[in-house]
Parts: sequence; structure tokens; C-alpha cells
Amino acid sequence: MAPASGGASGDVLVSTDFSDDAAVVRLGAAGRAVVMTADVIAPIVDEAEAFGEIAAANSISDIYAMGGRPLYALNLVFFPEDDLPMEVLYAILRGGARACARAGVTIVGGHTVRDRELKYGLSVVGEVEESAILSNRTARAGQSLVLTKALGTGILGTAIKKQLASADELAAATASMTLHNGAALELARTAGVTACTDVTGFGLLGHLRNILRGSELAARLDMRALPLLPGALDHARAGRVPGGSKANLAFIQPALRVAGDEESLLTLMAADAQTSGGLLLCVPTGEAERLVARLRAADHPAAAIGELCAPSGDRPAGTIELDFRTGAAG
Repeated sequence: MAPASGGASGDVLVSTDFSDDAAVVRLGAAGRAVVMTADVIAPIVDEAEAFGEIAAANSISDIYAMGGRPLYALNLVFFPEDDLPMEVLYAILRGGARACARAGVTIVGGHTVRDRELKYGLSVVGEVEESAILSNRTARAGQSLVLTKALGTGILGTAIKKQLASADELAAATASMTLHNGAALELARTAGVTACTDVTGFGLLGHLRNILRGSELAARLDMRALPLLPGALDHARAGRVPGGSKANLAFIQPALRVAGDEESLLTLMAADAQTSGGLLLCVPTGEAERLVARLRAADHPAAAIGELCAPSGDRPAGTIELDFRTGAAG
């Protein structure tokens, strides 16, 4: 998202200050706002329709992460027409249309560019009441952190590209990435969620840090409670780790503190760059386990993974403690 500039800046409710997932701008009607985002990705799976569906779900998720309801979308396509048949493009667009239909989003146009590298995504517009905005600035000390999807799509994507992922691993990763976050948001509302982000390219640690910066908090993660996709840990152990995940870990390292005996592979999983990941929800502590149960009943492999803390002398705002002492392996 580019920095806000020009226009009626007083109507910009959320922009780039704390790396929120989408912009939120006040409309003329009192209390009503529009949510806007754009996201484009390169293929993470070989099957064209599945890629289109994943890319569209990934784009739409930004609207849910702000507490909004997605409404309309524009296709954004970068296509190497000299290298791939047009049938591939049509299949990608079919997948994107399927994802939009499931989310109640109407595709109203788009733009196509000739490019050497295939990429696809959406520009999405949604709506939200001002009082219902979920941003990186509205988390509270003492809240629990709930993650709605398992981690590992970045590492599994690398394994898929190398044709080293099993059929079951590919199926699990694809199912996770095509699962929409709208139902998870609705359930989170019933649990009193106050802040949210979707876990994508910056990894769990990077997106959590954005919440901590925006809300001036610290956090503790129960590392053994992290939900992981089948095979992700094994592929990480074999070194099938994308460059983005390694860069995420290097960037976030100064903000990390470790409690107990660190398991470096779990730390890496927490930094893994996700595609169409889950929502990271900040909810009252007493609601966390009930919310997890509701999410799992709705086929979201959720887990309570930690808590938000007031900053202190040895744990300043933005610090993430990786606690390897509690919980059970994911």
C-alpha cells in the first residue's frame, strides 16, 4: 500500500502508518467507510484454476483483516502470452471468479499486462462501519492471540515447485490457501475481537510485530501450540525454505526473545512467508478457547498461540517472546 497523499486526508482512517492490511477511508455517510486493497502473487501451485482461486482468496482476505465485507473486485493479470497458451489465462480467471463468487464479490473489470513472469491478483473494495474497524492499532494488553489457519505454505510452496511435496501435502496446502477468512471473522466478532491481521508475506512474526508497533504492546508466543500444515516441518528440516522466509527471520530477529530451549525449525515456521494465510485475532482471554472450538467446528484449524502484554523494562513495545516451555507440538 502506498503512503496516503493529497485529497481529504482527514477522511483516511487507516493508511500505511503501521502496515495495516488495507486502507480504510471515511465516506460521506456518518459512520460508513470503504476498505481498499490490491494484491498480486506469482503461482504457488501448478494447477491454473487452483492458482487463480488461491490468488483471489489471498487478495480478498485483506478486507476481512480490517473487519470489512468485500464487495467488488478488479482482476489484475500479468501474463506471458508468448510462453503460455491463453487457456491457462482462462483457467486462472475461472479460479479467481470461483473464489469471488464464494465470498459474494462481484468482478467488475480489470487490467491485463504482457509480462515475462505470470502473476495474478485482485484489487478489492469493501465496506465497514467505523466502529467495527479492526486495525493494528486496537489490540489490548492481556488479550489472547488466536490463529485461524496452520502455517507452512511458503515452505510447502517451495517443495511443490521442486516436485517434492506429496499429493496429500499439496492437497492440504491448497485447501488451506483456498479457505476464505470471512467465516472466521464472523466467529471472531462473537468473541469480542478488537484487532486483527492476516498472516501473509511477512510471516506470523512480522504481522504480529505490526500489531505490537501499532498498539504499543509486547507479546508472548507459545511456540509448541503453533498449528502446522502436514509435511511443512519435514520440508523445512530438508532446507526447502523460500528466500522470503529467511529474510523475514533475519529482519525480525532483533525483536525476538527466547524462553526455554529454542527449536530453530519452529522459529523458522513462525517467520515463513505465507500465501492466503489465516487471521491473527486479538480477543479477550476468556473467549479464546471457546472461539478456537467454534473455529475448528467450522473447519478452520485454529489455535490459541499466545498473549499480548504491556511493555516493560526487559520487554519493550514490539518485543516478541518465543516460549518453548509450554503447550504441545502442533
